[in-house]
Parts: sequence; structure tokens; C-alpha cells
Amino acid sequence: MRTIEVVDYRPEWEKMFQEEAKKIQKILGKNCIAIYHIGSTSVKGLAAKPIIDIMPVVRDISLVDAHDPEFRALGYDCRGEFGIPGRRFYAKGGDERTHHIHIFEKSNAAAVNRHLAVRDYLRSHPDTAREYAELKKQLAARYPHDNDGYCDGKEAYMKELEQKALKWQEEQDAQGTILSLGVCLGLCIGAALGMLFDNLAFWLTLGIALGVCFGLGFKRRPPKSGQ
Repeated sequence: MRTIEVVDYRPEWEKMFQEEAKKIQKILGKNCIAIYHIGSTSVKGLAAKPIIDIMPVVRDISLVDAHDPEFRALGYDCRGEFGIPGRRFYAKGGDERTHHIHIFEKSNAAAVNRHLAVRDYLRSHPDTAREYAELKKQLAARYPHDNDGYCDGKEAYMKELEQKALKWQEEQDAQGTILSLGVCLGLCIGAALGMLFDNLAFWLTLGIALGVCFGLGFKRRPPKSGQ
């Protein structure tokens, strides 16, 4: 019987991810585009169940099943989609669970972005991370041997967190676009002035600096009422 345990953050979790990611990359080969550390163990300072969640992103999900024997050799149970269409799920450690692998295809952008948005939101919002940690500790104490009860207890919180994280990520992406446009504008202005005044390096540098200032200034404008 699995015991639900939430422990304080452990620095070795990042090393455990890196070591396992190398093995996964070797198995998946060129089909693997990227491997991400996700879940609570990927957020520094966040209390978590000591299970490393790993998300490889592949070009073609249909090629993954052929590697099941190699994953079994590493100690994983191969669970197929395990309730989430388009995913391949692997669990290591039995009742003493140590790793989860969630493989998605690159085209399944919604699933990939959702996991990364939640991770990055928690990394950037320590107050929310502490709140989430406290909820998990309470649920682990209430449901020490009931994984379904533990998961159900945080379902509503996680849905709200995902929505906040996705909205925040959209805002971050938009701000990055504005900054890039500012730099491009600065480059154009600098190049034009450089040709006019015969000092290209100086005017390019000045133009880039002005573009960055423009982008950052636009990015930091306070939102209008109601936004």
C-alpha cells in the first residue's frame, strides 16, 4: 500500500531529474525534442511528494510504445495513456514511487504548455507555492493511504491554479513580444542614423538601448482599471 508523504524540498531532486533525463534521452533518441522537470519537485523550496515528474516531448508519440522494454529495464511500469489521451505514462518504484514520466507529442501543445505554465508560475510566485504546499501537507495527513482522496482534495485548487498560470504565461509571452519589437525598432532607428551620421556602431548601440527602454517601459505600464 502506497503511503502519501509530503516532505520539504530536497536539493537532490534536481540531480535525480538530470540523471534520469539522460537515460530517457538515450532511449527515445532523435524522436525526443526536449525533456522537462515538472511537478512540485521542480519548484525550488516547494514541499512535495518525493516523486520526480519528468515530461519528455517527442516528435511522434506513436513511436514511443516500441521502447517499453527499455523502460521496463530501467524499472518502470508502462501504463499507456493512463487516462489522458495522447500521453504515455510510466511509473517507477512500485509502492515506493520515485519517478513518473509523462510523454507528450510536440503537437499536443495544450498539455505541454499547461504543465510548464504551472511550474513556472509557482517558481515566480512563492506565496502561492507556500499556500499549495500547506494544502498538500494537510491532505497528506488526512489521506495517508488514499491517493484518490489526496488527489480529489486538491482538484479544485489545481484547476484554479492552472487557469491563473496559463493567463500569467500569456501575459509573459505578450510582454516578451513587446520587448522584442522594441529592440527591433531600436535596431532600425540606429542603423538609419548610423548611415546618416557615419558612425554605425554608436548609433546601433544607442538604438538598441532605446529600444530596450521602450520595451521595458511599455511592459511595466500599470494596467488600466478593470484589466
